[in-house]
Amino acid sequence: MKIIKYIVCSYMLLFSFSSTAQTNLIENKKVLSYEEYIGFVKKHHPIIKQANLILSNGEAKLLKSRGGFDPKIEVDYSAKDFKDLNYYDIFNATFKVPTWYGVEFKANYEENSGVFLNAERNVPEEGLYSAGVSVDALEGFLINDRMATLKKAKLFLKQSKADRNLVINDLLFEATKAYFEWIKATNEEQIFSSFLGNAVTRFKATVRGVETGDKAAIDSVESKITIQNRALNREAASLKRIQSTYKVSNYLWVNDIPLQIEENIAPSKPSILVIESALAIQGLSENEFNLENHPKLLSLGYKIDGLDVDRRLKLNKLLPKLNFNYNFISSTPDQVDTFNSNEYKSGFSFSTPLFLRKERGDLKVAKFKLQDANFERLSTELKIRNKVNMAYAEINSLNIQFKMVNEVLANYKIMVKAEERKFFLGESSLFLVNSREAKLIDAQLKQNKIQIKLLKSRAKLFHTLGINPLYQ
Repeated sequence: MKIIKYIVCSYMLLFSFSSTAQTNLIENKKVLSYEEYIGFVKKHHPIIKQANLILSNGEAKLLKSRGGFDPKIEVDYSAKDFKDLNYYDIFNATFKVPTWYGVEFKANYEENSGVFLNAERNVPEEGLYSAGVSVDALEGFLINDRMATLKKAKLFLKQSKADRNLVINDLLFEATKAYFEWIKATNEEQIFSSFLGNAVTRFKATVRGVETGDKAAIDSVESKITIQNRALNREAASLKRIQSTYKVSNYLWVNDIPLQIEENIAPSKPSILVIESALAIQGLSENEFNLENHPKLLSLGYKIDGLDVDRRLKLNKLLPKLNFNYNFISSTPDQVDTFNSNEYKSGFSFSTPLFLRKERGDLKVAKFKLQDANFERLSTELKIRNKVNMAYAEINSLNIQFKMVNEVLANYKIMVKAEERKFFLGESSLFLVNSREAKLIDAQLKQNKIQIKLLKSRAKLFHTLGINPLYQ
């Protein structure tokens, strides 16, 4: 009798605990759908704003590079007075307009005076005006540093857009995976809670059987062990659900304030159509996607173009430096006819290294960098192509697996129900029922696992394709 009382008390405690936990798990739950969740991520996550900074950085660099073509005003003034004697007073103002090629237009005004003024600086009292041009005839004519900087800045801006798309794609992929893991953990907890309830029901029947003498006392011990194991499994599943909830909370923000998912919030399994619509992959077949539009390949392509600009600049620096300048001069600029070919100042400069070792070395380095980037692009293209094929193969395989596991699960349910009927009729043992049900639990866990894999496979396809649903 003591054994029976102990079993009954244990039963009452376990039944009370399991029933309360199961009620809290299933009832009074509010649903956070995948559409709502991913909408919050797209709109409010700080990384979305951070990704836009990548583009802003590219725009700032482009603005900076355009500064190389800004007109310039230069003023140079110097004077010396000593013991009431004006040694010199020199004023020079220049206005320069650089152009795309190695040509620069100039306008200049100089006014000089003084006792010890250098003779070549003598100008009329009202000053001397000049207007002319400076031309880099060899090195720097077709391409120069400021041209190369501007071209690379334009390419960097395009590369920044591709990199921004990759950052957003990574964020949405990780956020989606976290949500699916939350669904998986929640389903596991519900599975173990459900089968814990079944074990409690059998324990109750076993205790009654022990009281009436139909069952051996050892059967109640076995039944209690089953309850304890399933309670342990449910507790482990509950921990996984709580951990996955915190991971999902990492992606929920509103107005730069992080949100925490409460205990009464649960996920819901989205349909494939909802996932594909949210991630902008609906209707994409294996043969329709253009790999050339992949942001990773676009980014590498712009990087290669920038390195090619560097190569052409280094190649141009092998040429000698030859600069010509010619300026019309006049003391009366308001009279246009005073600017003529009879009054001018001109000159040229020429220089070149004898061995060009620095220039040839720079060119080789630029070529090696370009080759390296081309090899990287080829390798990356192959990897992406194979990943896309793998993603579609995984989707097809998981669809088949999901149908098969559903059939297996249905058959296991039939087996368990049949064994339970035999058990309550006294024609089967608790061991056989628990054994059948353990396989059913495994089948349900496997179904849950494959179901989540099937959802994740769509997210993997989205990630592999590098799609950014915010900027299509």
